[in-house]
Amino acid sequence: MTPAISKHPFLAVNAGIRVKCLEQCSDMALTRSNRIWVDVENPSPSDLEELQKYLKLNHLALEDALETGQWSRFEVYPEHLFLVFRTLAEPEDLTDRTERISVFWYPELETVLTFRNEPVTYLESVWKEIDHRAGNVTAIDVLYAVLDRGTDTFFTFLDELESNTDELEERAFSPLTVRSSEFLADVFALKHVMIHARRLASGARESVAQFSRHANGINNASAMYLRDVSDHLTRIYDGLDSARDTLGSLLDVHLSVQSNRMNEVMKTLTTVSTIFLPLTFLAGVWGMNFKVMPELEQPWGYALAWGSFITAGALFAAYFKWRKWW
Repeated sequence: MTPAISKHPFLAVNAGIRVKCLEQCSDMALTRSNRIWVDVENPSPSDLEELQKYLKLNHLALEDALETGQWSRFEVYPEHLFLVFRTLAEPEDLTDRTERISVFWYPELETVLTFRNEPVTYLESVWKEIDHRAGNVTAIDVLYAVLDRGTDTFFTFLDELESNTDELEERAFSPLTVRSSEFLADVFALKHVMIHARRLASGARESVAQFSRHANGINNASAMYLRDVSDHLTRIYDGLDSARDTLGSLLDVHLSVQSNRMNEVMKTLTTVSTIFLPLTFLAGVWGMNFKVMPELEQPWGYALAWGSFITAGALFAAYFKWRKWW
């Protein structure tokens, strides 16, 4: 019978290390047993010493797992296979904060060890999901569930990115977009986060692809699941690549729209200036200080001046309207 956690001195004092029996889909104490899933969160040095009594951990892989800035990568060690899988922590908010899981896979023992330095939301959901299984869960089932849920964060990010890009496209053509600086700041901020996510997806894709190629020599079923995750990451990478081109095109479109609006303003100002040009000429002529100017002494001189102004302005305005310059 599987011993209870409360009877195991190691697990009784450490809530950061938990073990699940994959055959019975239930929690258990850490023992020398096959077909288990060990999950470790931010352990102390004494916890790691105790953990290594039951599972062999390559010291290079352990250093990478403890390092907070490690990006996605895959390595083959004599003791186990090792994968660092970094994903997005808040994809629905389009932030660049990330979360990371280090996976130690022991094919001979059919055992998986997941190592993390902080809580990971999707891993918790997988842990609870295993409890509801009918039993007889394999290590590759755990691997696939964890990697697939992590990949879903990229899909969520891509959906939000597309929604925000559509909104920016509408703003680019909206006459209410007066302040170009705010629009450009929003586009560049979104582009910055997108490039970060694209780099993250690229590393995850390459790491999982290497994992699947190596797993192909161990278990064809395992490789099939890992290839599925790799294909999803490839779709995400292509989608982010298209989003990068879209955002770049959006900047060009916005600048073109702003240029066209400026041209319309300049055309209107030029038209108004041209209409007033003959009026300025006539006002200048009648404003000259010559002694002999017959119109000035005529009773109809003032009316003549205003009639000339109105007629000249109306003729120019009608001509511009007819030529569709205004």
